[in-house]
Amino acid sequence: MRVKVNTGRFDGTRGARPAGTERTTAAVSGEPPAEGQVSTAQAAAPQVGTAAGTSPAGGTAARRAQTDGASAGTPSVIDGPAHDAMPQRREWPAVGVVIPTRNRPELLRKALDAVRAQDYPGPLRIIVVFDQAEPDPELATTDDRPVLVLANWRQPGLAGARNTGIAALDTELVAFCDDDDLWHPSKLRRQVGALVRTPDAEFATCAIEVEFEGTAHPRLAGTGSVTVEHLARSRMSMLHSSGFLARRETLLESGVIGPVSEDAPGSQNEDWDLLLRAARRHPIVHVDEPLVRVLWGRSSFYAYEYSTKISSLRWMMARHPEISGCRPGAARVYGQLACWSAAAGDKRQAWRWTRETVRNNWREPRAAIALAALTGAVKVETVLTALHRRGHGI
Repeated sequence: MRVKVNTGRFDGTRGARPAGTERTTAAVSGEPPAEGQVSTAQAAAPQVGTAAGTSPAGGTAARRAQTDGASAGTPSVIDGPAHDAMPQRREWPAVGVVIPTRNRPELLRKALDAVRAQDYPGPLRIIVVFDQAEPDPELATTDDRPVLVLANWRQPGLAGARNTGIAALDTELVAFCDDDDLWHPSKLRRQVGALVRTPDAEFATCAIEVEFEGTAHPRLAGTGSVTVEHLARSRMSMLHSSGFLARRETLLESGVIGPVSEDAPGSQNEDWDLLLRAARRHPIVHVDEPLVRVLWGRSSFYAYEYSTKISSLRWMMARHPEISGCRPGAARVYGQLACWSAAAGDKRQAWRWTRETVRNNWREPRAAIALAALTGAVKVETVLTALHRRGHGI
């Protein structure tokens, strides 16, 4: 695979961070904590039996090798001076990982292997939620990193599948991973470290690498804290849902942030919506390293469903007045609406949204793309593919 900026495999040995970024290591001490029992929510949920399975490559043996040589009583240090030292191994919070999936078995197994290969010192549990597909009981395991397999019992779609997993967990923290994405081995350790070091923080993200046609491009945010103002001005596509980490209780029905929105058209932009709701409570902690590799292309079920893209953007504008109140942010969304309308062949709406784009920000480049598409000079799909090759989108 060709990788721009940095080279090497996405396995923690060489790459997954921009050139010149210093690698940090962690020393952990103590014995692994005792794993918790399956929660009552898990037991009550519609589920597939947890037949024992063997740990994929990079499992227990690899994690022990990563921690060999640590002296007893030595704290784990992540990206900070001595006063930022992390807790002992027994004190790292339990993390549950929700992986929604639908008819992508090969990609799912790669994503699952990458999650199980995390060098995270604390308890880790995984729930694979099958959405509109028959669950695969062979994925279930009962080892030190158990995998529970469930069927989505909520609203069909990505949001309902994530909420199914959140409700079935009993861990302090919850993380999301899409079934076609890969985590860097240190992803959880670095994110949890950043989250627990920030008073009152409830939500964390990380940067990503975008893989398209065999080439990967890092996408960084340039900040360690994300606010509502950031998110109103830009979707910040590097804040991908596969990099989300949150305090689980905040995402419950009774939580202060609330569950993933299941009324988002096609389960699109529900991640942007969740980020804005979280940022209203407290600035989001961001680890600006590409700790997730995101696969772009036709593996997405909605890559070329323009009507769904349009509906979800209008849903966001109605739901979050902060976007329309920020002229550059509003122009960005109007420009997207213009492009998707042009791609869908709706010239009247494309002209309408192009005018709104220019009215809010005449420098918005999406207006030029929409105009070129309207005049027949170029197809939106052609521009989109060219941008994807550089790790960007419309």
